[in-house]
Amino acid sequence: MGENAKKTGGWRANKWFRAAIPALLLHCSIGTVYCWSIFSQEIADYIGFSKGATEWAFSFAIFFLGMSAAFLGNVVEKDIHKSSLIATICFAAGMAGTGFFIYYGGLHKGNVLSLVGIYLCYGFIMGIGLGTGYLSPVKTLMLWFEDRKGLATGLAVAGFGAAKAIASPIMQSMLDNLGEGGIYKMFLILAVVYFVMMFVGHLLLKKPEGWHEPQKKEKGQSMMAVIKSKPITNYIGIWLMFYINITCGLALISQEKMIVKCIGLAGAAGIISTVSAIFNAGGRLGFSAWADTMKDRNTIYKLIFILSIVFTGIVLLTSGIKNGEGSIMLIILVLGLIFVVNAGYGGGFSNVPTLLSDHYGMGNISAIHGLTLSAWAFAGLTGNQMATWIVNTFGAPVDIEHALADGTVEVLTVNPTGYQYVLYATIVLYIIALLVCFLMVKPTDKALEAKKAK
Repeated sequence: MGENAKKTGGWRANKWFRAAIPALLLHCSIGTVYCWSIFSQEIADYIGFSKGATEWAFSFAIFFLGMSAAFLGNVVEKDIHKSSLIATICFAAGMAGTGFFIYYGGLHKGNVLSLVGIYLCYGFIMGIGLGTGYLSPVKTLMLWFEDRKGLATGLAVAGFGAAKAIASPIMQSMLDNLGEGGIYKMFLILAVVYFVMMFVGHLLLKKPEGWHEPQKKEKGQSMMAVIKSKPITNYIGIWLMFYINITCGLALISQEKMIVKCIGLAGAAGIISTVSAIFNAGGRLGFSAWADTMKDRNTIYKLIFILSIVFTGIVLLTSGIKNGEGSIMLIILVLGLIFVVNAGYGGGFSNVPTLLSDHYGMGNISAIHGLTLSAWAFAGLTGNQMATWIVNTFGAPVDIEHALADGTVEVLTVNPTGYQYVLYATIVLYIIALLVCFLMVKPTDKALEAKKAK
């Protein structure tokens, strides 16, 4: 790469403008998909459908994110300008279309066309923008920051995680101040804002000149040929541990607000949600930067799963969710679990592309990374639904009282036993993921060489 740097006349001075800043512009825009919980109830009320019916829009968005990444990975590999433009147009068009169908639903409450339109726009069209937008800057970052690939990808993917913390208060303020129809107005305004941000990122994004010259041989291989260059169980293991980490993360995060209410912190739920989003973003940056110092990046996944097992086990043994109210120690343990899982969830995302590049090289990394993101698609359909099924099946709803700031008392219905059972499911899955780490994902050639050198 040093020779390539000379040919480009000092391109390292431009790596922030050609890789880091455009990556943040793209990821901070598409990452707002995780703001869904801020306005999902408002959408349901405005168009005259149940919240459960509208929730599928988010599930479809995550599903098509993963599937579009899997099927369009080769497009990203060949032309990041085309893929980033596709991402910009699809994401902004999906938001604008969602706003239009919310407006239509307000005029014709209960009309199924509005619900289908939201599924199509927020789920399918935005989903394509999410998948291509997520992939487009990742390889470019690893090429510009070759010596700190984990830090670079962590920075971008942290932008995806931090988007919720940044955008949530802005969206809430817009909903509070835009008056009647504020929900559809917000979507139309943000469609314009995010189009501008992503289009600027699209214009700035550029690979370093001549980067591919040492890798022509590798570039000539197909994606599957590269994957099969190692035992196929190695790739299956990476896919499985990525899938399990997302499934467990979504299972807990989807119940996070209700768990917080169980331990007597209903009044601080918004603050805790913001802090957990910061841990999510911090995990993406911190775990990936830490992995740069390790001989084998798979060690990071082992640490993530061990920490998740330990904290989940402690909360299960102490029945922290059921007995947490009034106990400072149990409240700290439950919050610790929420923050650790959020950090590990984010760290799992940021380390996937660099782990894959360590195993399979850079030649087809966008295509291989895209295929691996199909795990995200299936986890998006199973994580939330698994947790919801467990909560609805086990335990029983109980009413707890919560004092409001104005002195009145609000009665909240929660299911502490159900949330504890969610943890039984996630700890089993985390143990399986840890076994996969040790038994299926083999050390990289670099790690083996370092071991022999000792």
